[in-house]
Parts: sequence; structure tokens; C-alpha cells
Amino acid sequence: MTADGTRRKRPGRPRDPEADTAILRAAVESLIERGVDQTSIEHVAKRAGVTKVTVYRRWRTKEDLLAHAIESVRDDLPNVAPRLTPGVPLTEVIEQLLPQWGEALADPRFRSLSARLLAAGTSHPTLLNAYRTHHVLPRRERARAIMLQARLDRQIDPAADVDMLMDMMEGAIIHRLLLSIEPITPEEATRYLRRLLAQAGFAIRLP
Repeated sequence: MTADGTRRKRPGRPRDPEADTAILRAAVESLIERGVDQTSIEHVAKRAGVTKVTVYRRWRTKEDLLAHAIESVRDDLPNVAPRLTPGVPLTEVIEQLLPQWGEALADPRFRSLSARLLAAGTSHPTLLNAYRTHHVLPRRERARAIMLQARLDRQIDPAADVDMLMDMMEGAIIHRLLLSIEPITPEEATRYLRRLLAQAGFAIRLP
């Protein structure tokens, strides 16, 4: 007690950043391997090497935990966006990046995580919204800026509806690369992306 009769609160135990990292990593791995419904706080805690109480001190619900986990891996998932360089045609930049895009989209972890979250959208909209906010929209905004510049430079049809074109391309990628059960090699993914970009109007060399 202090002199004025009030009880001074003792500072709580500081959070262990290593425990936070282990929990979030375990949550992402469990989500990829088991899906949302089969992932539990108990399983994540066991996988992270902590107690359930440790997890619940940080996140009240499984959805809170998974939403934070999705945000935490934003920089770990594929994000190879072209950069416009004065004097360098966009198609040349795309040609250089196509193999990297193919490798990224063939990554089993990326495909599995995306498929899990798309499938869980109806029953777990919070998680789909977290994925859309932290992964889909930032990449789309960067891609949109590139597409607008490409239209201005007449590298695609000057009358093209950029937003509709992006919707069509995203839909094609989801259908072919994320919803397919069969694994796909980086070379196969690259060939598919090359054909897709050519259909969008880019002067891309076809195999």
C-alpha cells in the first residue's frame, strides 16, 4: 500500500518474443497442414512447446491467433513485383521475373495456405479478410500501378479495363494453381503465367 492508501500494481511478467514467434510459426504450419477446423489452441501450443495458458494470455480465440499468424508471414510469402525502370520496357522486366513468379506460385506452402483460407472464407470470414488485407490487397495495388503504367505506355490495349483484367488474371491463377490438387513444377507455372500474360495483351514470347 502507498501513503494515500492505494495499492500499487506490480508490472506483469514481460512477454517473451521468442514464445510469440514460436506460437505464430506453429499456428501457420498447423493451418497449412491441417486447415482451420482441425487446428486447435492445444495443438498449436504443443507444437510451439508452450502451455495452452501461454497462448491464451496472448490471444483469446483461435481465430484471433490465426489472423495474427497470417499477418506475421506477410513478408515470408512470395511477393515478386516488377519495378519500372526508366528506359527499360516493362515486357523485358517481366521476362526476367517470370521464372521467379513461377517458382513462387509453385511453392507448396503458398498454394496450401491460400487454398486453406479461400476454402474457409464462408465459415471463417475473419481469416479470409486478414489474408485479403495483409497479402492480397497490397500486392494488387502494386500490380495495378504497373498495369496502369503499361496501359499509358501502350504496352497493353489503351482501352483495357485494368481492374477487370486483373480480376480475370487472379481468377485464372486461383483456378489453375491454387485449386488444383496435383503439384505443379516451377517450369509448368512459368509456362502458364507466360500464356496468361500473352492473353492479357503483353508482348510476351510464347514457348
